[in-house]
Amino acid sequence: MMGRVRDFQQNNRDRKPRYSDKRKPMNAAVPRVRAFKTAEAPEGSENWVRPWVQLKYFTYNPAVFPRMLGAVSPDAEAGGLINVYDKNGDLFGGGFWNPQSRTPLRMLYHGPEVLRERDLEESLRRAVSWRRQDCALESTTSAYRVIHGDSDGLGGLIVDRYNDVLSLEVSCLGVWKRLDRWIPLLHELCGTSRHVITVDDAIARMEGIDKSAAPEGEPVYRVKIVENGVNFEVDFAQGHKTGFFCDQRDNRLKLSRLVKDKSMLDLCCYSGGFSIYAKLLGGAKEVTAVDLDEKAIAMAKRNANINAQNGPLRIDFVHADAFVYARQMVRNGKLFDVVLLDPPKFVLGRDEEKEEGLKKYNDLNMLGLQCVRKGGLFVTCSCSGLVSPSEFEKTVIKAAQRLGRRLQILEMSGPGWDHPFLSTYPEGRYLKVLWARVIA
Repeated sequence: MMGRVRDFQQNNRDRKPRYSDKRKPMNAAVPRVRAFKTAEAPEGSENWVRPWVQLKYFTYNPAVFPRMLGAVSPDAEAGGLINVYDKNGDLFGGGFWNPQSRTPLRMLYHGPEVLRERDLEESLRRAVSWRRQDCALESTTSAYRVIHGDSDGLGGLIVDRYNDVLSLEVSCLGVWKRLDRWIPLLHELCGTSRHVITVDDAIARMEGIDKSAAPEGEPVYRVKIVENGVNFEVDFAQGHKTGFFCDQRDNRLKLSRLVKDKSMLDLCCYSGGFSIYAKLLGGAKEVTAVDLDEKAIAMAKRNANINAQNGPLRIDFVHADAFVYARQMVRNGKLFDVVLLDPPKFVLGRDEEKEEGLKKYNDLNMLGLQCVRKGGLFVTCSCSGLVSPSEFEKTVIKAAQRLGRRLQILEMSGPGWDHPFLSTYPEGRYLKVLWARVIA
């Protein structure tokens, strides 16, 4: 039986939008990228290690666009490894090559040595070892990120572990062509036995990935995990991205220590992680969890029931648009001790799209701030990689100032150490969580 490849909408960490939006659907047809046009081979390239491509400009960003590339040797194959030479003709590194992709070159390594297949497998081993041995994540959770794309030298591959299941998100032809070898190795390294593969339709078209040729494996629909003593069910059929957001693990635990006997509003609650932590571990007095996605609310209720060994968890799950619900709370004069905002990715691109996304962050934060009573805790998140920590902080502060409210900034946190980002790729620092007290 062929392995089942799960479809999902392209949104990065990130998830389907759970707010009202009249923009073009995010799963609209994506134009096919024209094949890369090669330049004339430079003098001396006959001595270069083939296949090769030359850079026009120096860059350490892992995603290299056509305008930054010069000549390419004729034997370069889509999905194959390629040696990268700089503009001076020196070996600069290696990566995946795909001339029809929006980013034809995916740099995996920078250095003077030729990149080999065994080097990629060694990257897999290092990534798994960091999570299992160095971070010892399995002492507190059965769900964590195993491979974090470019940050682990494996651009185009995200892997999360959920108990005995590996959930793989593939966005690169080079990765897709190696899954038959990599999946058994990952199972061996992780001690897992089952897997789910996700490929976005638009990316599959752009990369030339044949989703019907997925590696074999039994279908997996749901699996139960434990995180810091809290139980969750990961639903691969209905969930977003790889199924669950491991990146908020540490932040969920931190918030649970600050909510005892308090009322809490959780806007964009997805499968109920923060709310269940707050009630089960934190002893929150009153928790209201809101999400526009009806399936997410159903998952959240199911997760609450799983943790109801000593009686039901009294969480008010509301199927509603976060903006609409918050406006209603403002009109009603309803205030909470703690307000959490964890929306989907609002910034999907640069320029106008970024401006539009920042406006959404501003609007939601203005609404959320109006729901916090004086002295209360305000926790607001962004999972948009194109928004820097300083831009996000500035947006939140500006929203507070427009309302005449003053914040005592406590911290800007991010994901756990299983979600690192490269110093040369700041966009990889996608998750930002701003913690503040509303003091006026």
